[in-house]
Amino acid sequence: MNRVRSKSRFTVLLIVMLVLAAVMTGCGSKSNVTLSEGKVNVVTTFYALYDFAGRIGGDKVNVINLVPAGVEPHDWSPKSRDLTNMSKAQLFVYNGAGFEGWVHDFLDSLNKDSGLSVIEASNGIELIHSEAHEDDHGHDDKKTKDNDKHGHGDEDSDVDPHVWVSPKSALKMAENIKNGIVQADPANKSYYESNYETLKKQLSDLDAKFTQSLSKTTQKQIVVSHQSFGYLCRDYGLTQKPIMGLSPDSEPTAQDLKEINKFVRDNQVKYIFFEELVSDKMVKTLAKDAGVETLVLNPLEGLTQEQVKAGDNYVTVMENNLQNLLKALQ
Repeated sequence: MNRVRSKSRFTVLLIVMLVLAAVMTGCGSKSNVTLSEGKVNVVTTFYALYDFAGRIGGDKVNVINLVPAGVEPHDWSPKSRDLTNMSKAQLFVYNGAGFEGWVHDFLDSLNKDSGLSVIEASNGIELIHSEAHEDDHGHDDKKTKDNDKHGHGDEDSDVDPHVWVSPKSALKMAENIKNGIVQADPANKSYYESNYETLKKQLSDLDAKFTQSLSKTTQKQIVVSHQSFGYLCRDYGLTQKPIMGLSPDSEPTAQDLKEINKFVRDNQVKYIFFEELVSDKMVKTLAKDAGVETLVLNPLEGLTQEQVKAGDNYVTVMENNLQNLLKALQ
């Protein structure tokens, strides 16, 4: 009887071990990068770039977004297998301006014969330098003097990388991405150009809506959860007061919170903006203390699973942002 029980316990233990091994193997082999042999493979580092590349590339490209839905990309970095697969793609699109802290090591490690074309989407956009140096807010603070084929030149730690949050900047980024896709697949240039013109029209209309609507508001100050709306504010005549710095995980001091509370009261701010991918506890606490309400202002660093299922994209989310801005600034 004891022998039977021992054998039974051993069998159960063996099954458990096999199940755990299978689970661990499955997790270990999981990768965000899945290449397609029949299409042009385009790898992008976060959602806005993924959306633009997908619309321009259409059914002739396989666009791979490195950061999964619902994940905040500031401190995300790829696994070694992702980097290996990325080097086998035809096109790699990254934001630049210090947003992807890991990207320079990846680009510098590329074999000259890899065949991978590289596009820095923020190229050609006038970058904003923060008034204060924020050395530990999660962005790449490495200064580099390289200005090689990858196009990554000097990048200081005080550069605001959130260029895509302004439709004006998005227009330039879409053009850069289109040029990169055409470079990777020149045989289908006319197809990509046609798709790009459709996207360009949508972004131009969005830019016009922001310009016309926000020019009519008397209130121009917004309080936001983190310092990601500098380009939107610059291009449409607003001023942001951020609770946190260039990264959403940078913690404000007690003095910072006191100043924001005073700013809210002095400027008769009615709403404090928060983001879906970042905890809203601090924003709601601050709003309660100041006697104001909260609204969403999405920096489009990624979409939630619900937004993906609903079919949202850069344009629809930015239109929602505009409506919330108008509500807050009325």
